[in-house]
Amino acid sequence: MRIGSVGLMTLALLLTAALRASAEWQIKPFFGVTYGGATTFVDPEHASGHSNPAIGVSGVWLGEVFGVEADFGRSPGFFERDNQGLVTGTSATTLTGNIIVALPRRLAEYSLRPYFVGGAGAMFVHIDDALGNPFIARSLKAMDLGGGVTGFLTNRIGLSWDVRYFRSIDRTFESGLSLGSEQLSFWRANMAVAIRLKGGPP
Repeated sequence: MRIGSVGLMTLALLLTAALRASAEWQIKPFFGVTYGGATTFVDPEHASGHSNPAIGVSGVWLGEVFGVEADFGRSPGFFERDNQGLVTGTSATTLTGNIIVALPRRLAEYSLRPYFVGGAGAMFVHIDDALGNPFIARSLKAMDLGGGVTGFLTNRIGLSWDVRYFRSIDRTFESGLSLGSEQLSFWRANMAVAIRLKGGPP
């Protein structure tokens, strides 16, 4: 029994070491655009369905196939359109933790590496009225699902292209400023600079 336990512990340590050896850390600052939005929140300028710039950053730990990611994205002016001036200081912000499933690194070492990503987190909706006073400020549970490709130009620097769908999953009706339960959804497409911090090919 003791020998079996020692064997299992040894195997676990070897597997952990192998995972660490084959894993890499990446940081990806990105710029992109949100589009195809829909919401039940009061949207005076009917702007949520239109495209809008987005910025953010993601941190990635990626092994041979599987990985995890923390993703932060912000789209300032999400509820503003054509300088109508009905609202000011608006934004849609997301913070999610995700699971990544990628093409095995040994098959894509010198080419683009596609991946799928999905997870959950929070979505923050902020709208100030025309006078700059808070009109809507809500935090909602959210999910995201998408995919992309990453290719490295050197051992450390590369580019990544990504498309994701974000959707709130709350069914609340608390602010009184939505038509039904509070919901927001949109797509985000972005390009990132992929910086490999640790691991990867020598």
